[in-house]
Amino acid sequence: MAAVVGVMGSGAGAAVPDGGAPAGSGGGPGAVPGPVRVVVVDDDALVRAGLRLILGGDPGLSVVGECADGQEAVAEVLRLRPDVVLMDVRMPRVDGLTALRTLRARGSAARVVVLTTFDADELVLRALREGAAGFLLKDTPPAQLVDAVRRVAAGEPALSPTVTAQLIASVAQPQDAGRRVAARRLLAGLTPRERDVALAVAEGLSNTEIAAQLHLGLATVKTHVGHLYAKLGAANRVQVARVVHDAGRP
Repeated sequence: MAAVVGVMGSGAGAAVPDGGAPAGSGGGPGAVPGPVRVVVVDDDALVRAGLRLILGGDPGLSVVGECADGQEAVAEVLRLRPDVVLMDVRMPRVDGLTALRTLRARGSAARVVVLTTFDADELVLRALREGAAGFLLKDTPPAQLVDAVRRVAAGEPALSPTVTAQLIASVAQPQDAGRRVAARRLLAGLTPRERDVALAVAEGLSNTEIAAQLHLGLATVKTHVGHLYAKLGAANRVQVARVVHDAGRP
């Protein structure tokens, strides 16, 4: 326990003195090479300490800040410009989803992974609608958590298996005619290659898998995915998949 207390350093809301510069190295696709910079947001100090220990054990990850609520999180993320934010949902003052929405409105490029103890359907869907890059349960094994942070930093989605099952069930439900027409109109605005990539994203393939399947370079796939976000009004890959599923078969 003493080691955990020592690791917490100066406490919630304070930048972690790891030597990393707070600006210029994080915050999205234009980031320079180096450790993935992470901010941990949770109102439970023990949870924050546990996450620090898990993530700090990987040389490719660096926890650069901690916050105890969504209000602190918005200020720290905008100041530190991390690559990834692990965000709890239920917190005092400002909850995690409100903080996520505020960060998107303020133009933050940090990829937010919602981390919580429960996986209610509406909570999952709301988080993804707000632009979350992933949704993980707090009982996610440490190795999988580290892998998820790395994948999110690389632009891939990160969803717990139970969450993935919920999303599949959700998109499998019959859609109303209005949503189908709107989705098909969006897809009609894509180039043939962008539609190929959108279909592959909807199948859950990673960028590397899409590149192999479509015989494209990885950088080309990433460019197409970026075009999909812009043309479909999507904040993440799950939202791209929902447009494809809403469109259904011609």
